[in-house]
Amino acid sequence: MKTNEIGLQAKESRILVDKLNILLANYQIYYQNLRNFHWNVTGPNFFELHAKFEELYNAANLAVDETAERILTLGGRPFSSYTEYIDNSHIKEAKEVTEPKRMVEIVKDNLNTLLNSERVVLEAASEHGDEGTVSLMSDYITTKEKIVWMLSAYLR
Repeated sequence: MKTNEIGLQAKESRILVDKLNILLANYQIYYQNLRNFHWNVTGPNFFELHAKFEELYNAANLAVDETAERILTLGGRPFSSYTEYIDNSHIKEAKEVTEPKRMVEIVKDNLNTLLNSERVVLEAASEHGDEGTVSLMSDYITTKEKIVWMLSAYLR
């Protein structure tokens, strides 16, 4: 069996790369949605939401980089164009959303989509003995679950 540079089976790593690229596409659209909301939020909760959206897009930016670098570590090529992101993301662009509560609902929905994608990657990484990807996904999942809980509490 052929292995990649880090000793994992190349064929199995290609499967993980495909799943990680879907996650990367989801992250990129999520990131842009957050930037949109950060720039366009208004109303009585402006300061709170403006700061929260910035916090979330900074975290998403880091996850984009880590995910792309994991793809490279596994011997793959990360998606790097908006066409690839839009064509492969389960998250849709949030265009012209002006109502702050709707923004928060979209962020929560986007996070749940990311969680689903991360769980798919986690399961595949576990099956293929890829502890590096397992660890990365576990950290992402733990953090997102708490944020989803907080956003759910905010929306009540």
